[in-house]
Amino acid sequence: MILNPEEIAEAENQLIAGGVNPEPLMDEAGLGIAKAVSQFFPNPGTLIVFIGSGHNGGDALVAAKHLKKNGWITQLRLVTSPDQLKPLTAKKLHQFERGKINPTSEIYEPQHHPLILLDGLLGIGAVGGLRPGYLEAANEMNELRKTHAAHTFAIDIPSGLDGLSGEPYEGAVIADFTLTIAHPKTGLLADQAINNVGRLALIELPSICPLPGQGDTRAMLITASSLAGRNSRQEHDAHKGTCGRIGIIGGNNGMNGAAVLASTGAARGGAGLVTIIAREDSYQRLAAMAPPEIMVRCVKSYAQVSDMDFDTLAIGPGLGQGSWDDEILDLLVSDIRPTVVDADALNLLARNKPSDLVNAPAPRLLTPHPGEMHRLCPEISGTRRERAEKLAGMTGSTVLLKGARTVVASESETTPTGFNSTGNNGMATGGVGDTLTGLCSALIGSGVSVYDAACVGSWINGRAAEHAIFNDKESRRSLLASDLPKHYGQAFKDLERYSF
Repeated sequence: MILNPEEIAEAENQLIAGGVNPEPLMDEAGLGIAKAVSQFFPNPGTLIVFIGSGHNGGDALVAAKHLKKNGWITQLRLVTSPDQLKPLTAKKLHQFERGKINPTSEIYEPQHHPLILLDGLLGIGAVGGLRPGYLEAANEMNELRKTHAAHTFAIDIPSGLDGLSGEPYEGAVIADFTLTIAHPKTGLLADQAINNVGRLALIELPSICPLPGQGDTRAMLITASSLAGRNSRQEHDAHKGTCGRIGIIGGNNGMNGAAVLASTGAARGGAGLVTIIAREDSYQRLAAMAPPEIMVRCVKSYAQVSDMDFDTLAIGPGLGQGSWDDEILDLLVSDIRPTVVDADALNLLARNKPSDLVNAPAPRLLTPHPGEMHRLCPEISGTRRERAEKLAGMTGSTVLLKGARTVVASESETTPTGFNSTGNNGMATGGVGDTLTGLCSALIGSGVSVYDAACVGSWINGRAAEHAIFNDKESRRSLLASDLPKHYGQAFKDLERYSF
């Protein structure tokens, strides 16, 4: 469920009227914030905490106290005098032992990296642009990101971002991570908010969630906890024939690598048997490129696939276009197996009639990037969410609209539209969508529903990219699509233990 600022305020009022003590909630939120920082940066460095007068500042102080105990060198920045703090925030400041307080005008040289900034300036209830003092603090955070490679964690919402529309005001904090408390907020999921929000994580407060009142139940943030029970678990007597037989169609000459990436994604995603279907002119090259765990089968015509023993098909990575178009179109519309439709298979649909998929005898998962989305339905406008939902309704399919905040929409009006929380801009490189296609096909082949496979797959693919950068030797600039499947195993473990 997604809440707007008015709904949040009403829920908070109901909690207060019901006698809920806010201090344990602040302690719970602060501990969650500290855990989230430690997940991405397990080795202590330097922490600068920017504190406003409200309860966001109190959350930041609680988090800072935990991180300091774990070895972080910590500095506090107050944008108001201590006597202007709300009573509970003032109490948390008093409890922060031996914390050095500096004015925001003092430029600080970090003693140890990583350099982490906690944005505890303003919360979801703030209205309008940043006031003097707050604007200078936000500017300092943004400058430290540029000049000192700092990473900013915003608490609940980046200061200076409108909580309803997601529009950033002048000088709004540019966060690398936003740790939203209790429930996701409407503005955080807006298309225009992405560059200020960064990686979105949910700090759950089990003692009060779900909050009282109404929200948008037709939307959800895709997190490890929201995916509980959606990923299949293998039986003890499982074998390769019961773990999903995946057929991948694509990899024609000049684009062989796309099919290899998809097949690797499927294999690392848990598929029992993965086969690339190759035309005669690309068979030898694909057979030489494929990992030893992947089979490559030569066909004269893609029409032969109808008689092959697969549980799930993935059509499109490196497919190209040619004399085989009609054979592929027939598979897309008529094949009786669940099918992931990507890349050139989407372009083929766009040149024909995407709405024909409504009559397909088995579920379809469409995985367009924004360019493919426009080609599929140039007449559809609106937000990313609106476009994905309209395409899902038009085709009777699940739609996974790739991008900085991947959107998963179902053809069913009772199924919430998902917004993925994981990933980073290192994924903006060729082939990442191919690994995702393979991963989703493996999940479907193991018995996961198409919608759940899209949600789980997008979360795992993004989390793998985070592992490659934060826990391995890669950077956002160096990340390759082939790096992602290597980290699927750790991402699946994170899913099982409800990591952020």
